[in-house]
Amino acid sequence: MGIILRLDRVMADRKMSLNELAEKVGISNVNLSNLKTGKVKAIRFSTLEAICDVLECQPGDILEYKRDED
Repeated sequence: MGIILRLDRVMADRKMSLNELAEKVGISNVNLSNLKTGKVKAIRFSTLEAICDVLECQPGDILEYKRDED
């Protein structure tokens, strides 16, 4: 399973829309949407830092690791 993105949950807790967060972070709606839905393979630390700054959260609030069960 690997890394699970919880960005949608944190955004809902903060009552922040995708458009509002994208504008405040300075990335496109499409890139943020891809991040939110887990369609990305990587994220820049600068982007993660900006998201955490705007949402007033820690990276661990957005990212979770789940070990694959074999």
